[in-house]
Amino acid sequence: MMNRMDRFPPAGEAVVEFLDGDLRVVRQGTFVRCAVTGQPIPLDELRYWSVDRQEAYATPEASLARVKASRG
Repeated sequence: MMNRMDRFPPAGEAVVEFLDGDLRVVRQGTFVRCAVTGQPIPLDELRYWSVDRQEAYATPEASLARVKASRG
């Protein structure tokens, strides 16, 4: 039987381990922050991240900006 906490994850920032093609939630939450813009990204909308940097990105443009910044 599910309890109330199982149905509704705690609000707040999650801690996530980014894997190749997947992710693992280390601490429950509803969002992570974009490493470039700082904007919250709901976990169910998270599509872009770096395994090497362990960072989330809100958009493909944010991901590209991080790559360009690391080269220059």
